[in-house]
Amino acid sequence: MKSGEQIFTLFKAYSVRQGLTRKDDRWPERFYTEPLPEGPAKGALLSRERIERLLDEYYDLRGWDRVSGVPTRQELARLGLEGNIGALGK
Repeated sequence: MKSGEQIFTLFKAYSVRQGLTRKDDRWPERFYTEPLPEGPAKGALLSRERIERLLDEYYDLRGWDRVSGVPTRQELARLGLEGNIGALGK
């Protein structure tokens, strides 16, 4: 499990280093404006507010900053990835 967390956090750290931010973790506009075409929720639209709350919760679970999406120093240290702090500009 820890190896998986390390890989996922390193992938996120790499993305941050390449300039990606929380705004890049958002879904396409059409998800909020085009009703679902089929299935039990046919005709429903996704809620931006709900998706933003879910993203907050996801970042919290991953140990990433809610505003920027950057893995926190504490999370990098917990995973033994302290050497990657400099790459994040921290």
